[in-house]
Amino acid sequence: MIHAIVEVLKGLPPELVTVIVAALPIAELRGAIPVGVALNLSLWQAFFWSCLGNLLPVIPLLLFLGRVSSWLSRFPFWKRFFNWLFARTEAHARIVQRYQALGLAIFVAVPLPLTGAWSGCAAAFFFRLPFRLAFPAIAAGVIGAGLIVTLAVYTGGKVFF
Repeated sequence: MIHAIVEVLKGLPPELVTVIVAALPIAELRGAIPVGVALNLSLWQAFFWSCLGNLLPVIPLLLFLGRVSSWLSRFPFWKRFFNWLFARTEAHARIVQRYQALGLAIFVAVPLPLTGAWSGCAAAFFFRLPFRLAFPAIAAGVIGAGLIVTLAVYTGGKVFF
């Protein structure tokens, strides 16, 4: 999937491709850092552009997720989608419920499927964390996840196996 996205973006500067891939809810920076390195960015350039791209959707998501989900939930498809999203978030984000902002940072920092900035925004909304706590926690989690993924790319994953 990420390969197909990169093919569509072919011809754009590698920094912009990395930012766009990082901003997507599926890839986030877990996909963007390897993409940036594959596009000949240095490891630290890939880290920087991936973190930046992963943080781009966070402010609009934190500010408008509630209103948008309420409005779109009037339609059956979107109602099912948001029910699924919030049920999945609740099931995987107990750490956020228990530890609030610290839990949110840890939840976002774990570079596994179903975690990351997008899920962190959903968890912040679901558990009613205020923006002033949620944004710094998600930003810290993004940087933490970025460091973990960068280390994994640098060592070829050997540090974890």
